[in-house]
Amino acid sequence: MRALFLALPLASLALPAVAEDIALSSRVSAVILYPQGATVTREVAFSAPAGQHDLILADLPQGTPLASVRVVVEGVRMGGVTTRNDYVPPRDVPESAALIDARATLTQIEDALRLARNDIADIELEAEAARARIAFLAQIGQGDGAATLTPDQLRALSAVIGSETLEARQAETAATRRADTAKRALKDQIKARDAARQALEALVPEDEARAMLAVGITADAETQGTLTVTYTIPDAGWQPLYDLHLARDSGAVRIERGAFVQQSTGENWQDIALTLSTLRPSEQTEPGQIWPWIARIEDPQAIQPMARGKAETVLMAAPMAEAAASDMAVASFDGLSVTYSYPAPVSVTTGADNVRLMLTPLETKAEVVAQAVPMLDQTAYLMARLTNDTGEMLLPTSEARFYLDGRYVGQRWLNLIADGDKADMSFGPIEGLRLTRLVRDRNEGDRGILTKSNEQTETVEITVENLTGEAWPLRLIDRVPVSEQEDLEITWTAEPMPAERDIDGERGILAWTFDLPAKKTQAITVKTRLTWPEGKVLH
Repeated sequence: MRALFLALPLASLALPAVAEDIALSSRVSAVILYPQGATVTREVAFSAPAGQHDLILADLPQGTPLASVRVVVEGVRMGGVTTRNDYVPPRDVPESAALIDARATLTQIEDALRLARNDIADIELEAEAARARIAFLAQIGQGDGAATLTPDQLRALSAVIGSETLEARQAETAATRRADTAKRALKDQIKARDAARQALEALVPEDEARAMLAVGITADAETQGTLTVTYTIPDAGWQPLYDLHLARDSGAVRIERGAFVQQSTGENWQDIALTLSTLRPSEQTEPGQIWPWIARIEDPQAIQPMARGKAETVLMAAPMAEAAASDMAVASFDGLSVTYSYPAPVSVTTGADNVRLMLTPLETKAEVVAQAVPMLDQTAYLMARLTNDTGEMLLPTSEARFYLDGRYVGQRWLNLIADGDKADMSFGPIEGLRLTRLVRDRNEGDRGILTKSNEQTETVEITVENLTGEAWPLRLIDRVPVSEQEDLEITWTAEPMPAERDIDGERGILAWTFDLPAKKTQAITVKTRLTWPEGKVLH
């Protein structure tokens, strides 16, 4: 590295090289944003005379992970690359017109505010002087000299005191009113000052400290080229958001999609080409490894019981406003991930609030049913049972909002729904579908629950009452016990029998499907019997 201790002129590409070092000013041109992290690309054109030179970038954010920096140079032969976080030469960054205007506006408002406060202080001094005159006039008539005055002199003195007191009180009142008016106007000026200060801060959040990159090049002749620098950072990311609209009469589901984008890199991204990716390089990127299982036998007394609360640890991968169509990102799927290339340049301020971008909406169809779980709930819920046939995956997010016939019903977590996956989405409770689940005659020994030393029987009655004025397709879910021991025998019957058993591979989970007319009630009875050998205890 040659002459890196010299102050480098960075304001313009047209500046000549200093001591064979060519100082360049760069900016972020493109970003691939992941749910956590980003790949940043900086491009800058340069001109170089024949010979060996160093291209100097001294405007990378200081937190740039320099080990991840990759450099490509076009137009010349590239040599070594040197990076540095400390002892970086100073840089001269011209201020934008917006920043200059914002600072001037704030200064003007602060000057006006200072003058207004001085005016209020002067007015309050006038009021204080008037009160002092009133106090002085009140003391004149109380002196010993008043007793020696003639009646005519007393009348004249009283007239003077009255006139002067009236004038002083009028002056005090006028000054007090002017001060109150000025104070009310001061509140608006303070609000304007705060707004101007906030606007200025939004324009200058970048960190001043920077990192430096030096790239050695060799040019056979005077030439022009392009320097491209890419690196991966952790301090950025995006989160999907979904507005899911269900039309109950047709079962049509419209999924309006967007993305919250944020970054805290220490520099602003201005008019970048932004691509959103579903890849997660910050998480597990290779399959787990299984180690040999070596079985051993020990004497019984040598085997120590596992302490309560301890268990084998298994490492698992983590689970994965209306706008014009031209302003929405369109998805591209390569078999491994989905990317969304935003069609317009995007600006994202470092450390600021999330920037919301719109993605193209998706549409599908769903089967609308009322789902009842009387063991846990007192009402049924409206469910949209659908298959994701949109050709795209829905990513997991906490920013999923649900709307039924245009009415907002709530926000909750949405799990990953891959292309082709089936999903049940709830669009809120149906208050008119009341659920009851009870064990009949629980307190009688000869009915309901009968417990012997090796037998237990139970009868459960479930009712669904439709208090609405329309019929509902209903799916009711309940359960019966299951056994994993040969000695524990379980039998059960139901009236009517369920339409589905072992739902989603979960043993003992049952489902009944039926249409429930308006103002009608459906009853379901489930009987279970458990038997086990004498001397054993049921848990």
